[in-house]
Amino acid sequence: MTDRELMQYAVEARKKSYSPYSNFRVGAALLSKNGKVYTGCNIENAAYTPTNCAERTAIFKAVSEGEREFTAIAIVGGKGEEPADFCAPCGVCRQVLAEFCNGDFRLVLGTPENIQTFTFAEILPYSFGKSDLH
Repeated sequence: MTDRELMQYAVEARKKSYSPYSNFRVGAALLSKNGKVYTGCNIENAAYTPTNCAERTAIFKAVSEGEREFTAIAIVGGKGEEPADFCAPCGVCRQVLAEFCNGDFRLVLGTPENIQTFTFAEILPYSFGKSDLH
């Protein structure tokens, strides 16, 4: 699957965002090692703390269905109808990604017209993971 195709899944997921408080809508598309795509959108809550990001929604969906190995995630976000040029994952999402992704896992950010790709090692150097618990 190309980065542009994965990004298009994220664009479609963003349309399902439940963000009545911030109007900041995010969609994510997570690509498993076997080629299956899991999508997620952000889901806000009036109490704010229970809000869940699009990236974690996609990861939790995949893991709950037995997936444990991933190669890439596309993320699209921004206020209103049109996505911003760039929307990076928050710190909590980066830590959740660290649980399941290695350093060469790809993050596909931006918009279908302006894609920027990073490795996981680039966006979270010196991450805390399983090896730190030994």
